[in-house]
Amino acid sequence: MLPIPSHIVPALAIGQALAAGGHDVAWCGAESDLRPLVGPDVTVYPTGKRSYRPNPGPGMEAMRKLWSGYMMPFNRFILETADRAVAELRPDVAVVDQYALAGALAAYRHGVRWASLCTGLLELTPPTWELPGLPDLVRSHLARAWAMAGLPADEGIDLRFSPDLVIALSCRSLVGGAPLPPQCVLVGPAIGRRPADPGFPWDFLDPGRRHLLITVGTVFEHLAAGFYARMIAALEPMADRPQAVIIAPEDMVPDPPPDVLVARRVPVLELMPRLDAVVCHGGTGTVNEALVHGLPLVAAPIQGEQYWVARRLDRAGAGIEVSFPAATPAQLAAAVTAVLDEPGYRVQARRIGEELTAAGGAVAAAAHLGALAAGK
Repeated sequence: MLPIPSHIVPALAIGQALAAGGHDVAWCGAESDLRPLVGPDVTVYPTGKRSYRPNPGPGMEAMRKLWSGYMMPFNRFILETADRAVAELRPDVAVVDQYALAGALAAYRHGVRWASLCTGLLELTPPTWELPGLPDLVRSHLARAWAMAGLPADEGIDLRFSPDLVIALSCRSLVGGAPLPPQCVLVGPAIGRRPADPGFPWDFLDPGRRHLLITVGTVFEHLAAGFYARMIAALEPMADRPQAVIIAPEDMVPDPPPDVLVARRVPVLELMPRLDAVVCHGGTGTVNEALVHGLPLVAAPIQGEQYWVARRLDRAGAGIEVSFPAATPAQLAAAVTAVLDEPGYRVQARRIGEELTAAGGAVAAAAHLGALAAGK
């Protein structure tokens, strides 16, 4: 799997659900990320770690850099370990991050069934009207992946989508009417146990005020200083100003006002029930978790799929899309005020959240995987 929190966290939840159902679960990935989460006794095939540095933007240039600058080097880097893991374990099913093509190649080579885990939707339901060159770009890199593994390309298999099972962490309201592979199941967000953060200052939250979470995720935080500054400026003149929690290194937001808490680590799932809205980058994980808690969003996309997610939120009436690099404090204030004060946004957020919850999450994903392991 990719060494990115938004990919690791849902896989962890599914692994927990599989273990609870009596399945043996082993892992292949960056041990520095996995070991603190899975514990000392679980088998981990360590791949080492290649950190991802994003290339902001909505267009094809960002996608070209994503595939050639990160995806292909990453898969070349993990290929040997992924192959060894599958060869030694001979699992009933390999659960493969959609972008971890090396895992799919290893499963194919050794005749092991695999399931693709789609933490996002860009590859599954690509907006080809906005990215007309994306299919050709992906096809060329998939051909390189087969060659990289020393295998003849199987024209009947797209390495991003297992022919047996594709698990997508979403629901129809967010996917829209896009056609999906027949082997695809929509299970909603996979949410499981996460390490506790006993140091969070819960007494900061005034029960008589509204509360806002502001985050662009860990991958993009180095780009966020200006956005966070504009958000603080946006909140300052609001008549019914909410308290805000910003997930960021403390030195990124120097001298925050008293009603803004800046923390590097935040127990997001425990915090969600106390929030009134979320401002984020449109990452699928954050969006899903907010919607499950009935929270409307302001989405400021930075790269690729996030633009698609933000647009779907906006069109569904569960949030408002704003510009990450260009939205002014006044525009940000207007968006935050709208999602807090206009009840329609919360109504739609709750509706989609109920749909996501009903899809079954990690337990449903584990059940599909168990059925595949049993040959069903």
